[in-house]
Amino acid sequence: MFRAWGHPNVKATHKNTIEFTKEGYLTPEGDCIVGVKADFDVSELKKFVKQHKHVKITIKTGGLKEEIIAKTNPDFSDDHELVIRLGEYTSPRTFAVRADKAAKHINRELIKALQLGSPMEVQVEEAVE
Repeated sequence: MFRAWGHPNVKATHKNTIEFTKEGYLTPEGDCIVGVKADFDVSELKKFVKQHKHVKITIKTGGLKEEIIAKTNPDFSDDHELVIRLGEYTSPRTFAVRADKAAKHINRELIKALQLGSPMEVQVEEAVE
Protein backbone atom coordinates (compact mmCIF):
# COMPACT_ATOMS: atom_id res chain seq x y z
CA MET A 1 0.00 0.00 0.00
CA PHE A 2 1.08 3.56 -0.58
CA ARG A 3 -0.41 6.99 -0.08
CA ALA A 4 -0.78 9.86 -2.51
CA TRP A 5 -2.73 13.10 -2.58
CA GLY A 6 -5.12 14.73 -4.96
CA HIS A 7 -4.53 18.17 -6.44
CA PRO A 8 -6.77 20.92 -7.90
CA ASN A 9 -5.36 20.18 -11.38
CA VAL A 10 -6.37 16.48 -11.37
CA LYS A 11 -8.42 16.04 -14.55
CA ALA A 12 -8.21 12.27 -15.03
CA THR A 13 -9.30 12.55 -18.66
CA HIS A 14 -6.51 10.59 -20.35
CA LYS A 15 -7.85 7.78 -22.51
CA ASN A 16 -4.94 5.35 -22.15
CA THR A 17 -3.12 5.76 -18.84
CA ILE A 18 -3.30 6.46 -15.11
CA GLU A 19 -0.29 7.86 -13.28
CA PHE A 20 0.90 8.46 -9.73
CA THR A 21 3.91 10.72 -9.22
CA LYS A 22 6.15 11.72 -6.33
CA GLU A 23 6.06 15.31 -7.61
CA GLY A 24 4.23 17.68 -5.30
CA TYR A 25 2.68 19.78 -8.05
CA LEU A 26 0.57 18.96 -11.11
CA THR A 27 0.19 21.16 -14.18
CA PRO A 28 -3.11 21.24 -16.09
CA GLU A 29 -1.42 19.23 -18.89
CA GLY A 30 -1.02 16.18 -16.60
CA ASP A 31 -4.37 14.67 -17.57
CA CYS A 32 -3.40 11.10 -16.66
CA ILE A 33 -2.12 11.90 -13.16
CA VAL A 34 -4.52 11.11 -10.33
CA GLY A 35 -2.11 11.33 -7.40
CA VAL A 36 0.83 13.53 -6.39
CA LYS A 37 3.29 13.19 -3.49
CA ALA A 38 3.03 9.40 -3.86
CA ASP A 39 5.11 7.59 -1.25
CA PHE A 40 5.45 4.22 -3.00
CA ASP A 41 8.52 2.11 -2.28
CA VAL A 42 9.99 1.20 -5.66
CA SER A 43 11.96 -1.74 -4.24
CA GLU A 44 8.75 -3.29 -2.85
CA LEU A 45 6.90 -2.73 -6.13
CA LYS A 46 9.80 -4.21 -8.13
CA LYS A 47 9.56 -7.36 -5.99
CA PHE A 48 5.79 -7.44 -6.52
CA VAL A 49 6.00 -7.31 -10.34
CA LYS A 50 8.59 -10.08 -10.36
CA GLN A 51 6.38 -12.33 -8.20
CA HIS A 52 2.91 -11.64 -9.62
CA LYS A 53 1.61 -11.57 -13.19
CA HIS A 54 -1.65 -9.74 -12.44
CA VAL A 55 -2.45 -6.88 -10.12
CA LYS A 56 -5.51 -5.32 -8.52
CA ILE A 57 -4.96 -1.66 -7.70
CA THR A 58 -7.56 -0.12 -5.37
CA ILE A 59 -7.71 3.65 -4.95
CA LYS A 60 -9.58 4.79 -1.83
CA THR A 61 -10.44 8.25 -0.58
CA GLY A 62 -13.16 8.97 1.94
CA GLY A 63 -15.89 6.42 1.33
CA LEU A 64 -15.09 6.18 -2.40
CA LYS A 65 -13.01 3.56 -4.16
CA GLU A 66 -11.98 2.45 -7.63
CA GLU A 67 -10.44 -0.87 -8.63
CA ILE A 68 -8.18 -1.46 -11.62
CA ILE A 69 -7.12 -4.89 -12.85
CA ALA A 70 -4.01 -5.17 -15.02
CA LYS A 71 -1.02 -7.29 -16.01
CA THR A 72 2.24 -6.37 -14.26
CA ASN A 73 5.36 -5.23 -16.11
CA PRO A 74 8.35 -7.16 -14.70
CA ASP A 75 10.68 -4.40 -15.96
CA PHE A 76 9.10 -1.62 -13.85
CA SER A 77 11.87 0.30 -12.08
CA ASP A 78 11.05 4.01 -11.90
CA ASP A 79 11.45 5.49 -8.43
CA HIS A 80 9.48 8.66 -9.23
CA GLU A 81 6.47 7.73 -11.39
CA LEU A 82 4.10 4.78 -11.62
CA VAL A 83 2.07 4.39 -14.82
CA ILE A 84 -0.79 1.97 -15.55
CA ARG A 85 -1.68 1.55 -19.24
CA LEU A 86 -4.60 0.16 -21.23
CA GLY A 87 -2.22 -0.87 -24.01
CA GLU A 88 0.92 -2.96 -23.99
CA TYR A 89 3.63 -0.28 -24.29
CA THR A 90 6.22 -0.64 -21.54
CA SER A 91 9.00 1.52 -20.19
CA PRO A 92 10.70 1.64 -16.78
CA ARG A 93 7.78 3.90 -15.64
CA THR A 94 5.16 1.30 -16.63
CA PHE A 95 3.96 -0.61 -13.58
CA ALA A 96 1.16 -2.44 -15.40
CA VAL A 97 -0.36 -2.94 -18.86
CA ARG A 98 -3.63 -4.23 -20.30
CA ALA A 99 -5.52 -2.40 -17.55
CA ASP A 100 -9.30 -2.49 -17.52
CA LYS A 101 -9.45 1.29 -16.92
CA ALA A 102 -7.62 4.49 -17.84
CA ALA A 103 -7.87 7.83 -16.03
CA LYS A 104 -11.02 8.83 -17.92
CA HIS A 105 -12.85 5.74 -16.60
CA ILE A 106 -12.36 6.56 -12.91
CA ASN A 107 -15.48 7.45 -10.93
CA ARG A 108 -16.07 11.21 -11.26
CA GLU A 109 -17.10 11.55 -7.60
CA LEU A 110 -13.70 10.16 -6.61
CA ILE A 111 -12.01 12.61 -9.01
CA LYS A 112 -13.94 15.53 -7.46
CA ALA A 113 -12.62 14.50 -4.04
CA LEU A 114 -9.08 14.34 -5.43
CA GLN A 115 -9.46 17.83 -6.92
CA LEU A 116 -9.98 19.05 -3.34
CA GLY A 117 -6.55 17.65 -2.46
CA SER A 118 -7.87 14.64 -0.57
CA PRO A 119 -5.39 11.99 0.53
CA MET A 120 -5.81 8.52 -0.94
CA GLU A 121 -4.66 5.04 -0.13
CA VAL A 122 -3.54 2.90 -3.04
CA GLN A 123 -3.66 -0.83 -2.36
CA VAL A 124 -1.59 -3.09 -4.62
CA GLU A 125 -2.36 -6.80 -4.45
CA GLU A 126 -2.31 -9.89 -6.60
CA ALA A 127 -5.34 -10.20 -8.84
CA VAL A 128 -6.95 -13.60 -9.15
CA GLU A 129 -7.38 -14.56 -12.80
